[in-house]
Parts: sequence; C-alpha cells; structure tokens
Amino acid sequence: MANSRALISSPSRMTTSSSTFTTAWMNLSSFPVTFYPKHDLSSQYACVGHSQQIPTTFEIENGIQQRRNSYEDGVYGTTCPIPPGQNFTYILQMKDQIGSFYYFPSLAFHKAAGGFGGIRILSRPLIPVPFSNPAGDYTVLIGDWYKANHTDLRAILDGGKKLPLADGVLINGRGPNGVSFNVEQGKTYRLRISNVGLQNSLNFRIQGHKLTLVEVEGTHTVQTTYSSIDVHLGQSYSVLFTADQPAQDYYIVASTRFTSPILTTTGILHYSNSAGPVSGPPPGGPTIQIDWSLNQARSIRTNLTASGPRPNPQGSYHYGLINTTKTIRLSSSAGLINGKQRYAVNSVSFVPTDTPLKLADYFKIGGVFRVGSISDNPSGGGIFLDTAVLGVDYRAFIEIVFENNEDILQSWHLDGYSFFVVGMDGGSWSPASRNEYNLRDAVSRYTVQVYPSSWTAIYVALDNVGMWNVRSEYWARQYLGQQFYLRVYTASTSLRDEYPIPKNALLCGKASGRHTRPL
Repeated sequence: MANSRALISSPSRMTTSSSTFTTAWMNLSSFPVTFYPKHDLSSQYACVGHSQQIPTTFEIENGIQQRRNSYEDGVYGTTCPIPPGQNFTYILQMKDQIGSFYYFPSLAFHKAAGGFGGIRILSRPLIPVPFSNPAGDYTVLIGDWYKANHTDLRAILDGGKKLPLADGVLINGRGPNGVSFNVEQGKTYRLRISNVGLQNSLNFRIQGHKLTLVEVEGTHTVQTTYSSIDVHLGQSYSVLFTADQPAQDYYIVASTRFTSPILTTTGILHYSNSAGPVSGPPPGGPTIQIDWSLNQARSIRTNLTASGPRPNPQGSYHYGLINTTKTIRLSSSAGLINGKQRYAVNSVSFVPTDTPLKLADYFKIGGVFRVGSISDNPSGGGIFLDTAVLGVDYRAFIEIVFENNEDILQSWHLDGYSFFVVGMDGGSWSPASRNEYNLRDAVSRYTVQVYPSSWTAIYVALDNVGMWNVRSEYWARQYLGQQFYLRVYTASTSLRDEYPIPKNALLCGKASGRHTRPL
C-alpha cells in the first residue's frame, strides 16, 4: 500500500553545536530531526522548508510552542505560503521543552500528500531522565491513508461532500509488513508514536510485548504498562518495550478505532537472532469500546518527581492551586451552508482571507478579521461563516471546556501551548463537573480527545503572546471550518513578551509590499 504520496525518506539525525543559534539545513520531508537543547535554554534553531510544485507552509510542530513568535507557526493565520520551487527558513525557539513532536504541510489539504516527519527534543545532559537510556530510539508515524491524491480529496470537500472511509493505514509511509524495526534480545527500546492521519484514531500494539508509557507530548508520565495504546489524531506518545520474548519476528499493529470496518496494518519487530518469521494472525485490539479508551486516558498522569526540560521536578508547578480567571466553552457542530457540508465551533465556521491574521494584526490592516467574531460560549444557533478570532489576555490562567454533542470522537489541538487535561467524562459539562477535576497530576499536553457525547476540560496559562490556532485534528473538519484563532494580547512592546516580526517573514495578501523591519 505504499505509494509516492507518502513522502517520507530515510531517517536522519541532526545535532547542534554549543552556540546559541544553530541553522539546521534540512528538507522537511526527512525524519526524525533531533534537537539537543543548549545550556541556557534560550537557543534558537532554523529549519528550511522547501515547496516544490505547489505553495505550502509547514506546521513546525505538532507541539513546538514557538515562544514569543507566532509569525512562523506555519499555519494559515500566521504564515504566508512558501512560493513554488523556493525555500523558507523557519526560526524556532525550543525553550523549556523536551519530548516527541512532528511536522507536516498545513495548507490546502496537503497533509494528505505526506511530507511529515518526527521531531525530537532531548533533555540536556545534566538533567536526569526518569528511565535508563534505551538501546534504540525509533520514530513511528502511523496514520490512515487514501489512494486518491490530495487534490481529489480536497475537491470532494470543496464540493460540499464528506470524505469516505480511508483505504488503509500506514506505518512510516508503508503498508502491511513494509517497515521493520530491528532489536536485540534482552534490550529495551523507545518508540515515539505519532498519529499523523486525517480522520481516524488508531490503536497501537506489538505482538507478545508490553508497552510502558514514559512521555506524552513533552511531559514525563507515571510509567504505566499497557498491552496496547490508543493514539488519537495529532497525538504523540513515547513508550518503552523490552525485547524479552523468544527470538523470532513479531507483528507491530496499528488499527482504526470506532470504525466499521476496522482498518489494520502491520510492521515487523525483528529480533537480531530471530529463529523465524512472524506466525499466526496479528493480535487483535480494542475496536469500538469507548469506556476502554476513556479509562486508559484517565490513567495517564504526570510524573511529579521527574524533571522536564529544567532540573526542577515537573510537579513543582501547582496548577491546581491557581484560580482561573475565565471559562471558555467550545462546542463543535456540523451542518450545511448553501447546500454544502461545513463544520463549526460555537456556531462559527472558519473562512480564511488572503492575509494571515498575524500580519494583519502587526501592520494594523483593517477588514481582515474582527476580535470577538466567535463567542466564548456556545450560542445554540445555526452555523454561519466568519473569520473567527477570540481575544484573551496575556498571562491569564483560563479554563477551556470542549463539548462534543456529536456521535464521533473529536481531537483538539492548541498551537503555542501545552495545557493540563483536568477532566473528561460523558454527558454534559456543568460547573459541578469541576468537583471531579484532577488538580494534582493531570498530564500536560497539546492535543486532547473528546469522546462522543462527552466533554473534556483543560487549564492553560496564557504565557505566550501571539495568534494561535485552535483546531480539530479531524482534518476534513478543520479544512471545512472547525477551527479558530486565539489572540493572546498585551499592549506591551517589550521583547520580553514578544519578538519583532522576523526579517525574512513572507508577506502576502494585503501585507504585500510592506516591510518587516530594518535589516
């Protein structure tokens, strides 16, 4: 099932020097990319994105927080497309982050064509990691796959229709048994698993082996062992496993959740002293069981005594003792506008303009967007089109409740931040739901699932000025309007709060012909 659209090349590794600024000249279709944070935690890195025949931008995430610099977040609302045949250098700051992330092309449904890869940010040498160095460290990108070209899929959506069920599932761009991971008996390995697909949650498992969760999207977790793990759209997990079974080959399995039929693909775990190939059918996993997935999600907790990117324990930030200053409730919905399928948040279905919102904000260009064009609570009315921007105050500590009244699982992502997943449950959210919040060791992450007819609540400290995308990771829904931008604003012009517009920022739309800043 591998085809030319799965643009994933052989693994590459990049290290950095001891300088405070490093340029990583790489094509963003190779993976994984490894960053070693500098001793001052303020290092910047530059990554080169290359556009071939079509204009695009790369989401240099999923999860890199782009501290004080949303200009190069790599999504429609912040960054102009890279012109065809040209390169663009993204300047990133990896401050106060470690963990497993990935990148992908973000415009015009290009994600369906591939071009994604893993990003690893490793702990500094003197900061302890709560597990021994593994014998190997593998990036595993799993996702659903369509035979149709991304332009054909986009045409279906532009025509007002829904996408059909995917044709299959890929592991690192390969179909059944197309990818192999080599191990030595008795040794322990790390897998960094990301769901880079378009519309399906996936369950990941290895025949005969247990998976010990150690990190979720930059947070070291309580080390819980699972037989398999659900990875929802846009999410990343790090697990350890030990090659402690009889020496032979074993199936690695990724299969869809909550679909009919169930789509499955396999890879191979190959022992160096293997006595034979895989045998028997691939091991089964959970299929439509929601409670199984919900209970697993609730079991994922932060390791309070482990260090993160800094030496101090992760539990030293007592988020549960901070009073929230605002509650935002976000309700997803679907409907027809002018006879075409659209998706919405709080009744607003997002439509782009020709000018990135961050550039319009910086240059004070009117008529591009309006702060407050989306409500901070569900309106209950029919859906309508607008360029949705919600304004919030810099340094506020807020509660966001994602409400899912539909019969599908949702997956939500917030650019520029990690947040604490304090609660999730079935039914309707109410203020009384706060009595069940986890205010001690909730996991901090950047993408969270919301189960059908359920809610999920998060706490987030708004410490990163900018224009940040809040979106469904169900990519057809995102494309057809289920997203908006969170404008985290301060009147301050201090570089302590936000960097100036990059000198190399691309300018387009109503910002064309303007100047970034003196060279």
